[in-house]
Amino acid sequence: MFGLHGQEIIIIALIVLLLFGGKKIPELMKGLGKGVRSFRDGVSGKDELEDDNKSENTPTQTK
Repeated sequence: MFGLHGQEIIIIALIVLLLFGGKKIPELMKGLGKGVRSFRDGVSGKDELEDDNKSENTPTQTK
C-alpha cells in the first residue's frame, strides 16, 4: 500500500491519534464517509440527469 510497511503505518496512526485525539477520530471518519457517499451520489445523479435530459429533448408523437 503506497510502499508503506507495517512500522510506518503504525507510526502514522500514532501521529494521527496524537493530533486528533481518540474522541475526534470517529467524527472524522463519519464525515469522510458522508463525503464519499455524497460524491458517489453526485456522480450517479449526473448520469441520471443526462438520461432525463435526453428523454425530454426527444419529440413524442401524438395521434
